Amino acid sequence: MTLSTDQLAQLDRDGFLILPEVFSPAEVAAIQSRLPALFSDKSDANVIERGSGAVRTAMGLHLRDPLFAALVRHPRLIEPARQILDEPFYIQQVKVNVKAAFSGEIWQWHTDFATHHGEDGVPRPEAINLHILLDEVNEFNGPLYFVPGSHKGPEHKAWLDDQTTSYPLWVTEIDRVRETISSSTIVSAKGVPGTVLIFHDTLIHGSPNNMSPWDRGIFSLIVNPVSNALTSDKRPDYKHHRDLTPVSPVGDDCLAKYEGEALKAAV
Repeated sequence: MTLSTDQLAQLDRDGFLILPEVFSPAEVAAIQSRLPALFSDKSDANVIERGSGAVRTAMGLHLRDPLFAALVRHPRLIEPARQILDEPFYIQQVKVNVKAAFSGEIWQWHTDFATHHGEDGVPRPEAINLHILLDEVNEFNGPLYFVPGSHKGPEHKAWLDDQTTSYPLWVTEIDRVRETISSSTIVSAKGVPGTVLIFHDTLIHGSPNNMSPWDRGIFSLIVNPVSNALTSDKRPDYKHHRDLTPVSPVGDDCLAKYEGEALKAAV
C-alpha cells in the first residue's frame, strides 16, 4: 500500500491519517483469534486494569505469537512507514490496547514522544504509530481523540502520571492541551474493523473510558528510525525493543495461513 501525495500532505498538516478498511474482515478475524490465549498468558507484558482485572494492554506480541511476527512486517503497514520516514527503522513497540466493555479506562491526554524521550532516551520525535482497529470504534466505546496540527510547534510540557491508571504515562499539561484545542479542534478516530490510523510521535491524543457494551481493541505498531534509537534501557524490552534490525516487508498474503486457522476454529 502506497500513500498518495494528498495523504502525505494531510499527514504533514494534521499529524494523523484515518484510512478505512485497509485490512479485510477475514484478516481482522485472524488477528482477533489469537488474542484470548495471549490475554490469558501470565506474562509481565500483559498490563491489567486496576479496577476490573481485565487486560488493558498486551505487549511484545510479535515475540509471543507467529501471526504478530508477520503482521509487524505487513507491507500495508511497512510501505507507508517507509514513505514517511525515508530511512531504515526498527520495531520499537508492538501491542494491542483494549478497552473492555463497561470497564475500559481512559488514556490521558499525551504525546507518545514524551514517554519515548522521558523513559527511553529517544533523542528526536521521529517515531510513527501504525494502528489497526480490531473492533468497530464509535463515539461510545472509547475512541482515540486526536488534536489536528498539535504535532507541530514547541515541545509540549509533560509529567509522569503513575496514579490515574494502571499504566504509567507521561501526560501533557492540561493548560497546553486547552491552549492547543482552542486553536484547533478534536477529531474522534472512528471506523470499522480493519481501519488503519497513522500518526506522529508528537500528536496530542487520548481516549475516554468505555461505558458501552462493546469492546474496543486496537493493534499498535510503533516504528522508529535506527538513527534515533533509544539510549536508556530502564524499561523492559517489551515496552521498547532493543533489536535495532531494520524492518523489511513480507508478502501481502502473510496472514492467509492464519485466516484459514481462524475459520476452522470458528466452525
